[in-house]
Amino acid sequence: MGIEHKDIAAIREDYTKGILSEVDVDYNPILQFKYWFRQAIEAEVIEPNAMVLSTVSLDGYPSSRVVLMKDIKEDGISFFTNYESQKSIDIERNDKVSILFFWPELQRQVRIDATASRLNEEESTEYFQSRPKASQIGAWASPQSQIIPNRDFLEERVDFYKNQYTEVSILPRPLHWGGFLLKPIRFEFWQGRASRLHDRILYTMEDNLWVLNRLAP
Repeated sequence: MGIEHKDIAAIREDYTKGILSEVDVDYNPILQFKYWFRQAIEAEVIEPNAMVLSTVSLDGYPSSRVVLMKDIKEDGISFFTNYESQKSIDIERNDKVSILFFWPELQRQVRIDATASRLNEEESTEYFQSRPKASQIGAWASPQSQIIPNRDFLEERVDFYKNQYTEVSILPRPLHWGGFLLKPIRFEFWQGRASRLHDRILYTMEDNLWVLNRLAP
């Protein structure tokens, strides 16, 4: 039996877990993000570093997927991937991206607009070689985003690299694998509030300075 429209429409939750005031936030959105991220960890949010990364494909369609943030510094957020994947191809053509963090346990989300560029090879190699060996092998084995004939094809490639590197605990980094730095130009911090009157604080970069405003819910 299918789900009735009325059942979907009846799904509703009131938001009462916090408030967000422009007089209380840090005027540096990176610091404000770090503060909220620490609270997400303390609240035991499942994978608090999971973020929806949206790119734009060559045909103009937005494309979204969940990736994992691996660092947050003053100059931006970093994540790692296969440089031959669809998201990487999109970024090479159009470096403008959007990021979304959603922490339902805290009734919060953070939206970030940013420009993306590759991390340097040293940073990519350092992170790659810190990963578990199985993840290193997976990066070698998977032609990410490419059409493959079946699961056996992938598992055979995994077995090939396992045999090739059987005596090696730290693999060399594939040239097709590395990191991106996402440099923010806009942040929006969203705190759910009762009756859908949510708090929304917007930061925009203007003349190399962050400008803060409140948005209507």
